[in-house]
Amino acid sequence: MAQKQGEELLRGGTSSPRATFLELFFDLVFVFALTRVSKRLIDDVTAGGPDLLRQGAQTVVLFLALWIVWSLTAWVTSRYEPERSAIQFVVVASMFGSMVMAVATPRAFAERAVPFVLAYLAVQVGRPLFLTLALRGHPRRTVTSRILLWSVVGAVPWLVGALVPSARAVLWTLALAWDYVGLALGWPLPGRGSVRASGWAVMGEHLVERYQQFFLIALGETILVIGITFSGAAFSAAHASAFALSFLITALLWWIYFHRAGHVLAEAIRAARSPGLLGESASWTHLVIVAGVLLTGVGYELVIAYPYGQTASGWPLFVMGGPALFLAARARFEYEIFGRVSRSRVVGVVLLIGLVPVVWRLPSIGALALSALVLAGIAVADAVRAHGRPLEQPATPL
Repeated sequence: MAQKQGEELLRGGTSSPRATFLELFFDLVFVFALTRVSKRLIDDVTAGGPDLLRQGAQTVVLFLALWIVWSLTAWVTSRYEPERSAIQFVVVASMFGSMVMAVATPRAFAERAVPFVLAYLAVQVGRPLFLTLALRGHPRRTVTSRILLWSVVGAVPWLVGALVPSARAVLWTLALAWDYVGLALGWPLPGRGSVRASGWAVMGEHLVERYQQFFLIALGETILVIGITFSGAAFSAAHASAFALSFLITALLWWIYFHRAGHVLAEAIRAARSPGLLGESASWTHLVIVAGVLLTGVGYELVIAYPYGQTASGWPLFVMGGPALFLAARARFEYEIFGRVSRSRVVGVVLLIGLVPVVWRLPSIGALALSALVLAGIAVADAVRAHGRPLEQPATPL
């Protein structure tokens, strides 16, 4: 009977690959969470000072903590049946914990450290604990139990860091590294090997759809940044131009992502000999893609707020570096699907990085215009190359 109950939680042959309404509801929390990460980055940049790098590194830690919570939840709903009440409880509980983390993010390295950590650990420890109990005697219980063990060990530096401000940054960095090493290596245990996610039986089409939806969440966050920043600025020609350029870049990011490779990702998963391997690789790629979009959104707010201000020393990291990071990850994404990389992606990355010394001599809106010009050139090159040709079939090397 215990075996049967465990089986009921697993994805079956009749499971729909589409995301459920609850999962889309869960994603709404991360629209808010990404705005909190952006707000923290913007505050760091505008404040400037000698602590800029330290503050930026702290924001990266918080973003990666939010990402691993979302990513592992996506793997859970791709591995287990999301229509089951037990899995729905996991999603809702993860949603609440993520919301608390997002609320605490702006001051997570200060007075809100304890709420942030308790929410994070409630998800990271509570989720595998609940699944281990729910699966009972099922063989997959061994996977959730080893994830639980890794999470419990990693909880120690998280908790100590929350209680000891002077060691917080070091301990949280080590704790996050522990969590990511576990994810990357398959939570290895002495004498028992590892269980890499690439070998899991998952609903591959569902998993890749979830990562594409998170990419759209990141684009949605940039739309919020553009709208909120422009609505609070003077309706001058300069601000309006920065607003229009920011929206254009967002549209170009969408076009470049979905052109060819983005459209056939689900088909590539279906054709792959190991859907889990492609899904695991795509998860790391989408982490970098989303980070690039997030950095680009910070650049929008800086330029819309100060369109004719001199480009400050750190601003190219966002205005030029964000799109460059996106393109680099998008090139890897293309390789994952087709086993090749378009020359335009490489040229775009080189141009964006090479133009950094130039943009320091321009007003910030000039830097944004150059970024838009490079991305537009890539989009045009893609359209010309694809004109009159049938949609290319995936040929993943993974």
